[in-house]
Amino acid sequence: MNILTIRQKINNAIQNMPAHDGIASLLSGAYINYFYCVKIVEILKQTEADTKNLFGSYGSQRMKDWQEILRLYEKDNIYLAEAAQILIRNFNYEISSIKKQIQKLEQLLTELEKKEAEYKKSENIAHMEYNVLCKQLGITDYSTIRQELMDKVKELPEIYQKIAEKTKRLDKVVEFYSAFVEFTFNQQCDNDCVSIIKYIIEKGNTTMFEYTYGEAPTSIIEPSLNIKLDKDESNKQSSVDDNTIDFGNLDLDKEIDFGEEVALDTGGVIDWGDEGAEQSVTEEIHSNISLEESGIVVETVGHEGGVATGSEAYTILDNLTTRSEFINQLFELEAFMKLRLYEFKGDDRNNLLSFNQMEDAPPILQLSTIETTQNMLDNVQVILSEILHDNVQHLHNIKHYPKYVDMVIVTLKQKLNLIDRMVTQQKSVLQKQEDTQNQIDKLRPLLKLIIQRTKELQTEIEQDISKKYKNRTVYLTGGVNML
Repeated sequence: MNILTIRQKINNAIQNMPAHDGIASLLSGAYINYFYCVKIVEILKQTEADTKNLFGSYGSQRMKDWQEILRLYEKDNIYLAEAAQILIRNFNYEISSIKKQIQKLEQLLTELEKKEAEYKKSENIAHMEYNVLCKQLGITDYSTIRQELMDKVKELPEIYQKIAEKTKRLDKVVEFYSAFVEFTFNQQCDNDCVSIIKYIIEKGNTTMFEYTYGEAPTSIIEPSLNIKLDKDESNKQSSVDDNTIDFGNLDLDKEIDFGEEVALDTGGVIDWGDEGAEQSVTEEIHSNISLEESGIVVETVGHEGGVATGSEAYTILDNLTTRSEFINQLFELEAFMKLRLYEFKGDDRNNLLSFNQMEDAPPILQLSTIETTQNMLDNVQVILSEILHDNVQHLHNIKHYPKYVDMVIVTLKQKLNLIDRMVTQQKSVLQKQEDTQNQIDKLRPLLKLIIQRTKELQTEIEQDISKKYKNRTVYLTGGVNML
């Protein structure tokens, strides 16, 4: 008898079953075998009892169908062969396959949790870097970043002024360094040694105009910041300034500067006659018209009364060249003071200033100690740390390198994009974790059910075989017992 015929009859019989909890439990989630059919027939004996006739036969077609299925199963012990096949398949394939699926899903869940942690870490790092950079630049709103940077650059003069004031404390350091160079190398150290530091100590952070020509300008016109506002920022700014006319710092008590001098071209040379006549005419003009009344401005010799424009309008600490030289000279003083401190601490008798030579050294060298040297080194390092501070560096680059602003904006935008991307990735990973966990939650009850039914099938086979051998005890050995 072909087992497929029996399976077909079972499928047909299932279509017409009474409503019974026991039958529903038997038919749910399991492969129906002979022993299930026996239990179904026992239930049908109760549900179909009213169809039983005087001869003990059932008139119910349901009962007839299932009894026929049992008869076909018992012919040639087909049910035992099928039960053994189901038992082996459950152990070797079904149970092991579900266990492997659960194991892979659990491993995937662990990997997803690690990915989530990595994405969260990347998000936190990007957030921290973004906040640090915004804090350094003083940015509060990304949408108005260019305007905020332009406003922030206005703090540079005050910062440089404070640095210049602290630089004046280096007078002893410069004196010590100059005395050392002059005494060691027998040469004057007037202009060559840390000249910019000396200048700032003496005159402060003046303009390049004054540093170059030795005269203070009457007015300073710094180059405008070459920072283009975004459209939204420009709209915000223009909405504020639409009804306002900015005349700048117009002083009505002063003369109006029309820029270039106007040359009156007479087309030839004017002959004033002899020298005496010229002098008399000049004296007559001076006696009748004052310079103030005529509005004529007489420029003095040199650059006195000049206007500082372009790079000459920058201060020493703001100008690219002199700022770089100032920093290099600070490093020069730092290296020198560190070397002197090392010699003091090492008590090196073979150093440049031996004990015999110190007798002829200037007082500032003879009286120097570890404490005074350390104090001078600290003063130098304080100024270095301030001028090299990230905030000052950013503001300096913003002012002098227009493309730097675009770089800052691109960097901040990348950080924001990275934060958004990491948040999106976390949401995606969380969804995958939820889906994976749901799959695991579905497979575990199924695995538990198959293991339970497999053990029940094993017991039923053992009992059935035992009946065939006068109820002798029968045990099925092998991997089934390890479930």
